[in-house]
Amino acid sequence: MPRIGTSDLTVFPLALGGNVFGWTADEQTSHQVLDAYTAAGGDFVDSADVYSAWGPGNEGGESERVIGSWLAASGKRDDVVIATKVSQHPQFPGLSAPNVAAAARASLERLGTDRIDLYYAHFDDQSTPLEETVRAFDQLVREGLVRYTAISNYSKERAAEWIRIAKDNGLALPVAIQPHYNLVTREPYESDIAPLAAAEHLGVVPYFALAAGFLTGKYRSAEDFAGKDREGQVSGYFSDAGVAVVDTLATVAADHGAEIATVALAWLQAQPDVVAPIASARNVEQLPALLASAELELSAEELQTLSDVSASVPASA
Repeated sequence: MPRIGTSDLTVFPLALGGNVFGWTADEQTSHQVLDAYTAAGGDFVDSADVYSAWGPGNEGGESERVIGSWLAASGKRDDVVIATKVSQHPQFPGLSAPNVAAAARASLERLGTDRIDLYYAHFDDQSTPLEETVRAFDQLVREGLVRYTAISNYSKERAAEWIRIAKDNGLALPVAIQPHYNLVTREPYESDIAPLAAAEHLGVVPYFALAAGFLTGKYRSAEDFAGKDREGQVSGYFSDAGVAVVDTLATVAADHGAEIATVALAWLQAQPDVVAPIASARNVEQLPALLASAELELSAEELQTLSDVSASVPASA
């Protein structure tokens, strides 16, 4: 079980994304997914206070509420690592100290728990002095409301500055960073964030690990995603070079008798400092291919082949 950075949190090598809970997966289905994930050994659930404010009739916090109702029903709070994030909820925007304090308490209430295991600054808030934000996160740790802090979607420079402020002032150091990273989006992560993660011993928890579904192999032509819910996201990954990555994934998958998504996640899991890619399942049927990545070992040659073909993707150049 990989360890998250310098923390004492060890987790299953696949994080279950909570972005679909209360959106494309209703409460009952979400509970079934959580039951199946934990029954298979999974113990790392990723959410954010904004999930899923974009859904019709939603206001934000739906995912945390669903996770909270599952924790209450299952009694598994002590068996799972809960990660959530602050800065994007419509009622709690930004990273000022009062907002961070209020948002964390709102998340705790929705989750029905007394502590958040891993609390991320979701997006940088350059309108708030960074030291104010770092101290606000440290205060949550001191109060016992948050076990460890983390950052998401920060530039290398801003992430390094956060760490410097924490070190200089004896404040809680982040233990993880959550970047956009997958086989068709390798930059700017590999050039900027990866060296920082290695130097500062940050656990890397990539999101969009399957490129909004593109790396599952179900989108081989523009017609495959035209008019679909994820058309805007998937179209950003679609290119001849991107399709070549999927074709190579399919070849490797066939050699292992595995799903394409399984191989895409296994490649990520094999990258330096990656603790657990995040992948979501809107129903139980989607879970096996995700979970199987924890058991699939790709050879050095297979990993290199995938790295080589993905190097040609425009977003990876």
